[in-house]
Amino acid sequence: MRPFFAPLIAVLLSAALAGCGFQLRGTATLPFETLYIPGTAGGGVPLDLKRNVQAGTRTRVVEDPKDAQAQIQFTETTYLRNILSLSAAGRVRELQLLYRVGFRVHDGKGGEYLPVTTVQLTRDLTYSDTDVLAKEAEEANIFREMQFDVVQQLLRRMSASTPPKPVVQ
Repeated sequence: MRPFFAPLIAVLLSAALAGCGFQLRGTATLPFETLYIPGTAGGGVPLDLKRNVQAGTRTRVVEDPKDAQAQIQFTETTYLRNILSLSAAGRVRELQLLYRVGFRVHDGKGGEYLPVTTVQLTRDLTYSDTDVLAKEAEEANIFREMQFDVVQQLLRRMSASTPPKPVVQ
C-alpha cells in the first residue's frame, strides 16, 4: 500500500503548484533590439544591468551608442545612511539605508522610451556598537540586495516601455 501513496502525493503536489499560478520568470521582452549601457566598467548597477540584459532578454548590449537602438542614461545614484533612533546613552540603535537611482531610456535622436525616472528603495537596520564588523557585513549584504532589486525594477520598467513615436518634420 505504501508505494501507491508516494506517486499519488507527488501528483497532488504538482497539481497544487500548477494551480496556484506559479511560473518561472523567463526572459523579459524589451522594446528594442540593441541597448547601450554606459559605465559598466565601474561595476554597480550598470554592470549588473548589462549582465541581466544579456542573460535574460533577447536584446544585445552594444559598446558604441551609435550602434544602439536605445540608450540608458543614469542621472543619479545615491546611497544614504540615516539614523532612525538613538539609545538613552546617545548611541545609534537603528539605521535607515536609502538607495536611489535615476535614469532615462532614449533612442539618441530625441525620442524617449522612458522619461527621467527614479527608483528608490529603503531598508531599516538595527545597529549595535558591540557587533560593528557583523553589522558592516550585514549592511553590505543589504546594499547588494537593494542593487539587485533596482536592476530588476529597471528591467521591468524598460520592458513595459513603448518605442518613441517618430518625429514628423
